[in-house]
Amino acid sequence: MIFKCRDKNIEYGNEPLIMGIINVTPDSFSDGGDYAESDNAINHAKELIADGADILDFGAQSTRPGHTPVSAEEEIKRLSAVIPAVRSFTDKPISVDTYYPEVAKKVIEWGADIINDVSGVINPDMASLIKKSGAGWIIMHSTAGSIAEVSEFFASSIYECEAYGIDKEQICLDMGIGFGKTRQQDLELIAGIKQYKVCGYPLLLGTSRKRVIGEYSGQSEPKERIYGNIAADTAAILGGVDIIRLHDVKHEKQGIKMAYALKKALGE
Repeated sequence: MIFKCRDKNIEYGNEPLIMGIINVTPDSFSDGGDYAESDNAINHAKELIADGADILDFGAQSTRPGHTPVSAEEEIKRLSAVIPAVRSFTDKPISVDTYYPEVAKKVIEWGADIINDVSGVINPDMASLIKKSGAGWIIMHSTAGSIAEVSEFFASSIYECEAYGIDKEQICLDMGIGFGKTRQQDLELIAGIKQYKVCGYPLLLGTSRKRVIGEYSGQSEPKERIYGNIAADTAAILGGVDIIRLHDVKHEKQGIKMAYALKKALGE
């Protein structure tokens, strides 16, 4: 199966792909400020590639609970020295977290392949840009919701994309762990992927260092939640997740490979 992202056809459906996270922000919940300087972000991208990342995901705005939104202009400023530089040394797919169509347009011009949109709505301007550019579009459920409600959101989003003439192979779906949901809803969505995964559309999981991991693992420090993350990854892989968004690529890759081997051994 293929996830189309401009001139790249990303194959999925076997061992889950790893999306490495690079936050060029001063205030992200677990690594705010670590890569706010462009040179640090660029060097970290190289490290993630060496560690085994299949996709690089850049964020210029924190999505932690209670964050203060920044403008499209500020996102562009934060990304301007990073995306062109990273594009110059790798053919790996580049994803950018933004819900601003003007930011999406600019980063696509700089060479980004995927727009990771956490807005939870189908913005007509964004839809038009995705259709015109051929970029991949990650659409996330961003409010509280049960498995049934996430399923309904996925179905309605797919319908809207079809109405805009967007190729179904350009769409990836994300259940939005940690976005407006209770910890119980987060758990049910991680454990219940088989109940709402849509055939023909890649499914992305983003639990890395999030509160649900901290709460149930008893680890208050986000950067120390690796083992809890691996457990969540394993449940999601057994459920059929296709892409896993991670901070700790080097260490969690081992868990992902082992979980996928177990999945195959079960004949799934």
